[in-house]
Amino acid sequence: MKIVNKARAFATALTLGAMVGAGAAHAETTVVVGYQQIVGPFVSAIAAGSFDKPEQEAGYKIDWRQFASAGDISVALASGNVAVGVIGSTGVTASVTRGVDAELFWILDNIGKSEALIARNGSGIEKPEDLVGKKIAVPFVSTSHFHLLVALDKVWHIDARKVNILNLKPPEIVAAWKRGDIDAAYVWPPALSEIQKNGKEIINSAEVGKASVPTFDGIIVNKDWAKDNPKFMAAFTKVLAQAYADFKENGAKWTPDSPEVKGIVKLIGGEPKDIIEASRLLEFPTAEEQASKTWLGGGAEGGAVRALAASAQFLKDQKQIDAVLPDYTSYVTDEYAKAAAK
Repeated sequence: MKIVNKARAFATALTLGAMVGAGAAHAETTVVVGYQQIVGPFVSAIAAGSFDKPEQEAGYKIDWRQFASAGDISVALASGNVAVGVIGSTGVTASVTRGVDAELFWILDNIGKSEALIARNGSGIEKPEDLVGKKIAVPFVSTSHFHLLVALDKVWHIDARKVNILNLKPPEIVAAWKRGDIDAAYVWPPALSEIQKNGKEIINSAEVGKASVPTFDGIIVNKDWAKDNPKFMAAFTKVLAQAYADFKENGAKWTPDSPEVKGIVKLIGGEPKDIIEASRLLEFPTAEEQASKTWLGGGAEGGAVRALAASAQFLKDQKQIDAVLPDYTSYVTDEYAKAAAK
Protein backbone atom coordinates (compact mmCIF):
# COMPACT_ATOMS: atom_id res chain seq x y z
CA MET A 1 0.00 0.00 0.00
CA LYS A 2 1.49 3.31 -1.09
CA ILE A 3 0.26 6.34 0.82
CA VAL A 4 0.89 10.00 0.01
CA ASN A 5 2.79 11.40 2.98
CA LYS A 6 2.92 15.10 2.25
CA ALA A 7 0.97 16.96 4.91
CA ARG A 8 0.99 20.17 2.87
CA ALA A 9 -0.52 18.40 -0.13
CA PHE A 10 -3.16 16.92 2.15
CA ALA A 11 -4.13 20.32 3.54
CA THR A 12 -4.19 21.95 0.10
CA ALA A 13 -6.37 19.24 -1.42
CA LEU A 14 -8.66 19.38 1.58
CA THR A 15 -9.09 23.15 1.32
CA LEU A 16 -9.80 23.06 -2.40
CA GLY A 17 -12.22 20.14 -2.14
CA ALA A 18 -14.22 21.10 0.91
CA MET A 19 -15.69 24.51 0.01
CA VAL A 20 -18.80 24.70 -2.13
CA GLY A 21 -21.55 27.29 -2.53
CA ALA A 22 -24.97 26.19 -1.32
CA GLY A 23 -27.97 28.49 -1.63
CA ALA A 24 -28.48 32.20 -1.66
CA ALA A 25 -29.17 32.53 2.07
CA HIS A 26 -25.71 31.45 3.21
CA ALA A 27 -22.63 29.54 2.08
CA GLU A 28 -22.16 26.00 3.33
CA THR A 29 -18.95 24.08 3.70
CA THR A 30 -19.34 20.46 2.61
CA VAL A 31 -17.27 18.19 4.84
CA VAL A 32 -16.51 14.66 3.67
CA VAL A 33 -16.49 12.25 6.62
CA GLY A 34 -15.32 8.69 6.02
CA TYR A 35 -16.57 5.90 8.25
CA GLN A 36 -16.35 2.11 8.41
CA GLN A 37 -18.64 -0.81 9.20
CA ILE A 38 -18.53 -0.46 12.96
CA VAL A 39 -21.23 -0.79 15.60
CA GLY A 40 -22.08 1.90 18.12
CA PRO A 41 -23.75 5.21 18.94
CA PHE A 42 -21.77 7.09 16.29
CA VAL A 43 -23.31 5.09 13.44
CA SER A 44 -26.79 5.15 14.99
CA ALA A 45 -26.51 8.95 15.27
CA ILE A 46 -25.61 9.17 11.57
CA ALA A 47 -28.63 7.05 10.65
CA ALA A 48 -30.93 9.11 12.86
CA GLY A 49 -29.80 12.36 11.23
CA SER A 50 -28.62 13.68 14.60
CA PHE A 51 -25.73 15.57 13.00
CA ASP A 52 -27.83 17.32 10.36
CA LYS A 53 -29.41 20.24 12.21
CA PRO A 54 -26.41 21.20 14.41
CA GLU A 55 -24.06 21.11 11.43
CA GLN A 56 -26.38 23.07 9.18
CA GLU A 57 -26.85 25.72 11.87
CA ALA A 58 -23.06 26.03 12.06
CA GLY A 59 -22.87 26.38 8.26
CA TYR A 60 -21.78 22.87 7.30
CA LYS A 61 -23.10 19.90 5.39
CA ILE A 62 -21.64 16.42 5.89
CA ASP A 63 -21.06 14.07 2.98
CA TRP A 64 -20.93 10.65 4.69
CA ARG A 65 -18.85 8.04 2.83
CA GLN A 66 -18.44 4.44 3.92
CA PHE A 67 -15.09 2.67 3.45
CA ALA A 68 -14.35 -1.05 3.69
CA SER A 69 -11.12 -0.95 5.69
CA ALA A 70 -8.62 1.11 7.67
CA GLY A 71 -6.22 1.01 4.73
CA ASP A 72 -8.78 2.65 2.43
CA ILE A 73 -9.51 5.37 4.99
CA SER A 74 -5.79 6.00 5.45
CA VAL A 75 -5.35 6.57 1.71
CA ALA A 76 -8.37 8.88 1.59
CA LEU A 77 -7.10 10.91 4.53
CA ALA A 78 -3.61 11.22 3.08
CA SER A 79 -4.88 12.28 -0.35
CA GLY A 80 -7.31 14.84 1.08
CA ASN A 81 -10.41 13.06 -0.20
CA VAL A 82 -11.91 13.13 3.30
CA ALA A 83 -11.62 15.78 6.02
CA VAL A 84 -12.57 13.62 8.97
CA GLY A 85 -12.02 9.88 9.16
CA VAL A 86 -13.03 6.92 11.30
CA ILE A 87 -10.01 4.71 11.77
CA GLY A 88 -8.54 2.19 14.18
CA SER A 89 -5.57 2.90 16.41
CA THR A 90 -3.08 1.29 14.04
CA GLY A 91 -4.49 3.23 11.10
CA VAL A 92 -4.19 6.48 13.05
CA THR A 93 -0.57 5.65 13.79
CA ALA A 94 0.20 4.83 10.16
CA SER A 95 -1.37 8.04 8.88
CA VAL A 96 0.36 10.47 11.22
CA THR A 97 3.72 8.68 11.03
CA ARG A 98 3.66 8.96 7.24
CA GLY A 99 3.20 12.71 7.46
CA VAL A 100 -0.54 13.41 7.61
CA ASP A 101 -0.82 16.30 10.07
CA ALA A 102 -3.97 15.02 11.76
CA GLU A 103 -5.13 14.64 15.33
CA LEU A 104 -7.23 12.06 17.13
CA PHE A 105 -10.11 13.86 18.85
CA TRP A 106 -12.67 11.16 19.72
CA ILE A 107 -12.53 7.53 20.82
CA LEU A 108 -15.38 5.66 19.15
CA ASP A 109 -14.91 2.50 21.16
CA ASN A 110 -12.56 0.40 23.20
CA ILE A 111 -12.48 -2.68 20.99
CA GLY A 112 -12.03 -5.31 23.69
CA LYS A 113 -13.99 -8.49 23.02
CA SER A 114 -15.51 -7.19 19.79
CA GLU A 115 -12.49 -8.29 17.74
CA ALA A 116 -11.49 -11.91 17.92
CA LEU A 117 -9.68 -14.76 16.24
CA ILE A 118 -12.20 -17.40 15.17
CA ALA A 119 -11.28 -20.86 13.87
CA ARG A 120 -13.69 -22.32 11.33
CA ASN A 121 -15.40 -25.55 12.30
CA GLY A 122 -13.65 -28.41 10.52
CA SER A 123 -10.39 -26.49 10.11
CA GLY A 124 -8.56 -28.69 12.60
CA ILE A 125 -7.73 -25.73 14.85
CA GLU A 126 -8.50 -26.50 18.47
CA LYS A 127 -5.62 -24.71 20.21
CA PRO A 128 -3.11 -21.98 19.29
CA GLU A 129 -0.41 -24.44 18.22
CA ASP A 130 -2.77 -25.70 15.52
CA LEU A 131 -2.54 -22.35 13.71
CA VAL A 132 0.86 -23.29 12.24
CA GLY A 133 0.49 -23.90 8.51
CA LYS A 134 -3.12 -22.65 8.45
CA LYS A 135 -4.68 -19.81 6.44
CA ILE A 136 -5.69 -16.89 8.67
CA ALA A 137 -7.44 -13.90 7.11
CA VAL A 138 -7.25 -10.38 8.56
CA PRO A 139 -7.45 -6.84 7.17
CA PHE A 140 -3.81 -5.71 7.06
CA VAL A 141 -2.70 -2.68 9.08
CA SER A 142 -5.87 -2.90 11.16
CA THR A 143 -6.27 -3.26 14.91
CA SER A 144 -7.13 -6.93 14.31
CA HIS A 145 -3.87 -7.43 12.40
CA PHE A 146 -1.95 -5.77 15.24
CA HIS A 147 -3.47 -8.00 17.91
CA LEU A 148 -3.17 -11.16 15.80
CA LEU A 149 0.59 -10.65 15.57
CA VAL A 150 0.84 -9.69 19.24
CA ALA A 151 -1.01 -12.89 20.15
CA LEU A 152 1.26 -15.03 17.99
CA ASP A 153 4.44 -13.44 19.35
CA LYS A 154 3.77 -12.35 22.93
CA VAL A 155 1.03 -14.72 24.03
CA TRP A 156 1.76 -17.99 22.22
CA HIS A 157 5.39 -17.53 21.07
CA ILE A 158 4.53 -18.73 17.57
CA ASP A 159 6.62 -17.50 14.62
CA ALA A 160 4.19 -15.56 12.38
CA ARG A 161 6.16 -16.76 9.35
CA LYS A 162 4.89 -20.26 10.06
CA VAL A 163 1.29 -19.09 9.63
CA ASN A 164 -0.23 -18.20 6.26
CA ILE A 165 -1.69 -14.74 6.99
CA LEU A 166 -3.90 -13.38 4.21
CA ASN A 167 -4.96 -9.75 3.67
CA LEU A 168 -8.75 -9.70 3.24
CA LYS A 169 -11.33 -7.01 3.97
CA PRO A 170 -14.28 -7.94 6.23
CA PRO A 171 -16.79 -8.66 3.42
CA GLU A 172 -14.13 -10.76 1.65
CA ILE A 173 -13.50 -12.68 4.87
CA VAL A 174 -17.16 -13.66 5.11
CA ALA A 175 -17.22 -14.81 1.49
CA ALA A 176 -13.98 -16.81 1.83
CA TRP A 177 -15.25 -18.33 5.07
CA LYS A 178 -18.44 -19.59 3.43
CA ARG A 179 -16.42 -21.10 0.58
CA GLY A 180 -14.08 -22.83 3.01
CA ASP A 181 -11.06 -21.03 1.56
CA ILE A 182 -9.67 -19.96 4.96
CA ASP A 183 -9.16 -21.73 8.26
CA ALA A 184 -9.47 -18.79 10.65
CA ALA A 185 -9.98 -15.04 10.71
CA TYR A 186 -9.39 -12.13 13.07
CA VAL A 187 -12.02 -9.45 12.47
CA TRP A 188 -14.82 -7.29 13.95
CA PRO A 189 -18.66 -7.19 13.61
CA PRO A 190 -20.69 -7.60 11.52
CA ALA A 191 -18.22 -9.97 9.84
CA LEU A 192 -17.24 -11.41 13.22
CA SER A 193 -20.87 -12.14 14.10
CA GLU A 194 -21.28 -14.00 10.83
CA ILE A 195 -18.23 -16.25 11.10
CA GLN A 196 -18.90 -17.03 14.77
CA LYS A 197 -21.95 -19.00 13.64
CA ASN A 198 -19.64 -21.68 12.27
CA GLY A 199 -16.51 -21.27 14.33
CA LYS A 200 -14.73 -21.31 17.67
CA GLU A 201 -13.09 -18.35 19.40
CA ILE A 202 -9.38 -18.80 20.04
CA ILE A 203 -8.68 -15.38 21.60
CA ASN A 204 -10.17 -11.88 21.65
CA SER A 205 -8.66 -8.40 21.82
CA ALA A 206 -9.57 -7.88 25.47
CA GLU A 207 -7.29 -10.80 26.29
CA VAL A 208 -4.55 -9.75 23.87
CA GLY A 209 -4.69 -6.19 25.23
CA LYS A 210 -3.53 -7.42 28.61
CA ALA A 211 -0.28 -8.55 26.97
CA SER A 212 0.27 -5.23 25.14
CA VAL A 213 -2.07 -2.23 24.88
CA PRO A 214 -5.80 -1.92 24.18
CA THR A 215 -6.92 -1.20 20.65
CA PHE A 216 -9.63 1.28 19.73
CA ASP A 217 -11.52 2.92 16.90
CA GLY A 218 -11.30 6.69 16.74
CA ILE A 219 -11.97 9.79 14.66
CA ILE A 220 -9.20 12.00 13.33
CA VAL A 221 -9.20 15.38 11.58
CA ASN A 222 -6.58 17.46 9.80
CA LYS A 223 -5.14 19.87 12.40
CA ASP A 224 -5.19 23.00 10.27
CA TRP A 225 -8.69 22.29 9.02
CA ALA A 226 -9.96 21.79 12.58
CA LYS A 227 -8.44 25.11 13.68
CA ASP A 228 -10.02 26.88 10.71
CA ASN A 229 -13.44 25.30 11.37
CA PRO A 230 -14.10 25.53 15.12
CA LYS A 231 -17.87 25.73 14.68
CA PHE A 232 -17.89 22.37 12.92
CA MET A 233 -15.71 20.73 15.56
CA ALA A 234 -17.88 22.06 18.38
CA ALA A 235 -21.15 20.99 16.76
CA PHE A 236 -19.81 17.58 15.69
CA THR A 237 -18.39 16.60 19.08
CA LYS A 238 -21.48 17.89 20.89
CA VAL A 239 -23.61 15.44 18.92
CA LEU A 240 -21.12 12.68 19.67
CA ALA A 241 -21.22 13.48 23.39
CA GLN A 242 -25.02 13.33 23.43
CA ALA A 243 -25.12 10.06 21.49
CA TYR A 244 -22.64 8.43 23.85
CA ALA A 245 -24.46 9.73 26.94
CA ASP A 246 -27.71 8.32 25.53
CA PHE A 247 -26.07 4.94 24.93
CA LYS A 248 -24.71 4.82 28.47
CA GLU A 249 -28.24 5.38 29.77
CA ASN A 250 -30.23 3.30 27.30
CA GLY A 251 -27.87 1.02 25.34
CA ALA A 252 -28.53 -2.00 27.52
CA LYS A 253 -32.20 -1.73 26.56
CA TRP A 254 -31.64 -1.95 22.80
CA THR A 255 -33.81 -4.54 21.07
CA PRO A 256 -34.10 -5.62 17.41
CA ASP A 257 -36.92 -3.10 17.06
CA SER A 258 -35.00 -0.16 18.54
CA PRO A 259 -34.55 2.68 16.03
CA GLU A 260 -30.84 2.79 16.91
CA VAL A 261 -30.38 -0.85 15.92
CA LYS A 262 -32.44 -0.48 12.76
CA GLY A 263 -30.37 2.55 11.79
CA ILE A 264 -27.08 0.71 12.21
CA VAL A 265 -28.35 -2.24 10.15
CA LYS A 266 -29.46 0.14 7.41
CA LEU A 267 -26.01 1.71 7.18
CA ILE A 268 -23.63 -1.23 7.65
CA GLY A 269 -25.75 -4.36 7.24
CA GLY A 270 -25.90 -7.37 9.53
CA GLU A 271 -28.68 -8.86 11.63
CA PRO A 272 -30.32 -6.83 14.43
CA LYS A 273 -29.52 -9.44 17.08
CA ASP A 274 -25.88 -9.47 15.98
CA ILE A 275 -25.71 -5.67 16.20
CA ILE A 276 -27.03 -5.80 19.77
CA GLU A 277 -24.55 -8.51 20.73
CA ALA A 278 -21.66 -6.55 19.20
CA SER A 279 -22.66 -3.37 21.02
CA ARG A 280 -22.39 -5.23 24.32
CA LEU A 281 -18.86 -6.40 23.56
CA LEU A 282 -17.60 -2.86 23.02
CA GLU A 283 -16.97 -0.06 25.51
CA PHE A 284 -18.14 3.44 24.55
CA PRO A 285 -16.45 6.13 26.67
CA THR A 286 -18.47 9.24 27.50
CA ALA A 287 -17.12 12.72 26.78
CA GLU A 288 -15.83 12.96 30.35
CA GLU A 289 -14.04 9.62 30.03
CA GLN A 290 -12.68 10.63 26.63
CA ALA A 291 -10.98 13.69 28.12
CA SER A 292 -9.43 11.73 30.99
CA LYS A 293 -5.96 10.19 31.18
CA THR A 294 -7.54 6.85 30.28
CA TRP A 295 -7.92 8.06 26.70
CA LEU A 296 -7.25 11.48 25.17
CA GLY A 297 -5.96 13.35 28.22
CA GLY A 298 -2.75 12.89 30.15
CA GLY A 299 -0.23 13.80 27.46
CA ALA A 300 2.48 11.17 26.98
CA GLU A 301 0.97 9.09 29.79
CA GLY A 302 -2.50 9.04 28.24
CA GLY A 303 -3.96 5.77 27.02
CA ALA A 304 -4.34 6.85 23.39
CA VAL A 305 -0.78 8.17 23.08
CA ARG A 306 0.66 4.99 24.58
CA ALA A 307 -1.45 2.88 22.20
CA LEU A 308 -0.19 4.85 19.19
CA ALA A 309 3.42 4.41 20.27
CA ALA A 310 2.97 0.64 20.64
CA SER A 311 1.17 0.44 17.30
CA ALA A 312 4.01 2.34 15.65
CA GLN A 313 6.52 -0.30 16.71
CA PHE A 314 4.21 -2.96 15.30
CA LEU A 315 3.94 -1.13 11.98
CA LYS A 316 7.69 -0.67 11.78
CA ASP A 317 8.21 -4.39 12.41
CA GLN A 318 5.74 -5.07 9.58
CA LYS A 319 7.68 -2.66 7.32
CA GLN A 320 4.59 -0.49 6.91
CA ILE A 321 6.44 2.57 8.20
CA ASP A 322 10.14 3.37 8.09
CA ALA A 323 10.57 4.65 11.62
CA VAL A 324 8.75 5.31 14.88
CA LEU A 325 8.20 8.96 15.75
CA PRO A 326 9.85 10.06 19.01
CA ASP A 327 6.57 11.45 20.37
CA TYR A 328 2.89 11.01 19.47
CA THR A 329 1.38 13.49 21.94
CA SER A 330 0.87 16.19 19.30
CA TYR A 331 -1.43 13.85 17.36
CA VAL A 332 -3.91 13.40 20.20
CA THR A 333 -6.11 16.18 21.59
CA ASP A 334 -8.64 16.29 24.42
CA GLU A 335 -9.70 19.86 23.53
CA TYR A 336 -12.97 19.01 21.82
CA ALA A 337 -14.02 16.24 24.22
CA LYS A 338 -13.47 18.61 27.16
CA ALA A 339 -15.63 21.27 25.54
CA ALA A 340 -18.37 18.77 24.68
CA ALA A 341 -18.41 17.48 28.25
CA LYS A 342 -19.33 20.90 29.68
